[in-house]
Amino acid sequence: MRFALLFLAALAASAQDTPPANPAPAPEPPPVLEYHGKPIVLPFRCTEDDIRWAGMTCSDEEPCAMFLELTAAEGVGTKLFVTGNIHATSVTLYSVLLGSDDGGLTWREAVERVRGAGLDHIQFADPETGWAGGQMLAPLPQDPFLFLTTDGGKTWRQRPLFSETHYGTIQQLYFTAKTSGSLTIDRGPGSEGGRYELYESPDGGDSWLIKEENTKPIKLKRPPPVSDWRVRPDGPTQSFQIEHRQGERWTTSAAFAVKLAACKPPPEDPK
Repeated sequence: MRFALLFLAALAASAQDTPPANPAPAPEPPPVLEYHGKPIVLPFRCTEDDIRWAGMTCSDEEPCAMFLELTAAEGVGTKLFVTGNIHATSVTLYSVLLGSDDGGLTWREAVERVRGAGLDHIQFADPETGWAGGQMLAPLPQDPFLFLTTDGGKTWRQRPLFSETHYGTIQQLYFTAKTSGSLTIDRGPGSEGGRYELYESPDGGDSWLIKEENTKPIKLKRPPPVSDWRVRPDGPTQSFQIEHRQGERWTTSAAFAVKLAACKPPPEDPK
């Protein structure tokens, strides 16, 4: 018995002397983008895998042009959020969700980009609860999904609308309360059955129940109110302006450049 106790004590001492394993390095935070009156250029570096996945032919002599498209904006207090995508001439490469905590002066990407997807909708029901909606776009529009937040956009979790492949795009999205929402989906021409679908969620977007199918577009029972925020493409500056309505006027809170860094093969290894 005394020998067993001494053996256990030795093991404990050995464990204390063993240095702890090095923790995994924390992921680098997304870069802070500052708005000083000129359109912000969203950082983008095309990889060889991106070029191969998209089926693009890019070279140093003829790089593939890349563009940012912004689709919707939402403001809650001093926070702003904008949805969109990064795309080439004929293919969408990544979704984009941008957030600002200071009214548009500084921006970060709120979630990781989703390859082959685009985000088109953004809404907050209160300062803490919000949703961003979109779908996969390659090879065809399909598998609509949401990003959900319950902490004012600090963190988001992705939720698919369907457990199996489902073709179509989210056309309308509106939550009347933080637990009650509706959306409509356009499945595209040639769809079997009704082209348009209406779904409702009783739990804040975690699950959806189909309520109607129709061959004609479906209107939400309670349409969303007119937003005081908008995204406006501006030709002279080649940018998307993030604008806020103040009375009869729209004022710019930020702007993002349309053109991004072009895609071209990475430099060859000197070895």
